[in-house]
Amino acid sequence: MGLEPDIHAAQALLAWQVELGATEAICDAPVDRYGLTVPTARGQAAVAPAAPGPAAPPAIAEPDPVDMAEKAARAAGSLEALRAALEAFEWCDLKKGARTTVFSDGVPGARVMVIGEAPGRDEDREGRPFVGRAGQLLDRMLAPIGLSRAENVYIANVLPWRPPQNRDPRPDEIAMMKPFLAAHIRLAAPEVLVIMGNISCQALLGKKGITRLRGRWDQAVGKPALPTFHPAYLLRTPTAKREAWADMLALRARLGPA
Repeated sequence: MGLEPDIHAAQALLAWQVELGATEAICDAPVDRYGLTVPTARGQAAVAPAAPGPAAPPAIAEPDPVDMAEKAARAAGSLEALRAALEAFEWCDLKKGARTTVFSDGVPGARVMVIGEAPGRDEDREGRPFVGRAGQLLDRMLAPIGLSRAENVYIANVLPWRPPQNRDPRPDEIAMMKPFLAAHIRLAAPEVLVIMGNISCQALLGKKGITRLRGRWDQAVGKPALPTFHPAYLLRTPTAKREAWADMLALRARLGPA
């Protein structure tokens, strides 16, 4: 007697296979799976993936603004060439909002070079560093020790363009301008530097805390450097003028008799 199939056992076996993940029965003829559509949702079908096309070209890396600044500053062989390089430099966003490039004032080649922080409104309008009330106070600080921008002092800033609303320069902006500042000092060739304010000390000495740094000689770009208060700070804090005067006397002593 032949064995008859048990329909209930077959149904149970099929349900067990479905629960394990089986989705289709094996057909009598082979099926080209690459030519089929892929089911995605009820009533929809997605086309099988197309063959990959040509690879996209690699992205071009943006130039590093600090590298660009270093190359431009290194190529400048004179103060005039350095100014032209600054005016042609397009990587600093500060330039877009400034009226002028504030390069320098005073006498190139002077024994003393004063380094300020960044132009303010008056400097941006006139194109010279240290004008307005802060510049007038600087002139009054230098005069008693026999110095003046008209005769024997050269003046520049860390940044040649005014930051919006006179905010402090950002670290990336300082890093971008440091190669130009170092070249400026090299080409101006002063004997000593007077570094005014926290931003200038950060750029040239890598240090902050002007109340601790002021009056103590240091080295910057291979030059003796004297940190001192910025005149704008002295206008806000007149009690600090006594310490600033002591710094001016230390500068005079370093230079020798007038």
